[in-house]
Amino acid sequence: MNDEELLRYSRHVLLPQIGIEGQEKIASASVLVVGAGGLGCPAVLYLAASGVGRLCVADGDQVELTNLQRQIGHRTASIGRNKAESLIATASAINPAIKLVPLAERLEADALKNAVTEADVVLDCSDNFVTRHAVNRACVAEKKPLVSGAAIGFSGQLAVFDPSKKDSPCYACLFPEHGVEEEMRCSEAGVFSPLVGVIGALQALEALKLIALAQHGLPSKLVLFEGLNTAFREVRVPRDPACPVCGVR
Repeated sequence: MNDEELLRYSRHVLLPQIGIEGQEKIASASVLVVGAGGLGCPAVLYLAASGVGRLCVADGDQVELTNLQRQIGHRTASIGRNKAESLIATASAINPAIKLVPLAERLEADALKNAVTEADVVLDCSDNFVTRHAVNRACVAEKKPLVSGAAIGFSGQLAVFDPSKKDSPCYACLFPEHGVEEEMRCSEAGVFSPLVGVIGALQALEALKLIALAQHGLPSKLVLFEGLNTAFREVRVPRDPACPVCGVR
């Protein structure tokens, strides 16, 4: 680390759990964030500010006026621009010293596999079950840790799935791919704007702990957050031996 980096990341370096060694791990890490919306915005901004060496953001949508109520990585002037490119531009203004890669597409098939393969940690910040299950399958196949978040209304959830650990469940253990209920979108149910900031920031927190400390705080757990009551609740999530995605390792 040079003098400028030591100064920029000095508050991390001062933490005995991180120090220079941990910050260098962050600088050497590659992170994939799928989704540049309400969850992806705070997650990407904190990961960029923290000095993640390579930060890849994927999203095929464009910024709309209704997004600006909660998607803090975009600006009014960004309306009509691809979300991944808009968010990368904001992150670059915070930390131009890291490598920022926008993928202006919805990742599928080989493109998703390749992006996951290049990442050390994957954050699912998407807003639909099809994408979440596709990302989960790719992470299980490539044995990459997945930090999953979701938010709707005043309620949010957070989980970390690490397929490199034999006893870790995957997203499909929690939400079977062919057994989920019809999903609600923000356009239908609404979402409290700070809620996505809470969940997205927690996704960044867990990702950075995986990188710098080789640990996370959610082994086989789903954290539920209720914004109206400002209450957290943990639910145990066992691995399903019959899961069609991770059942055989």
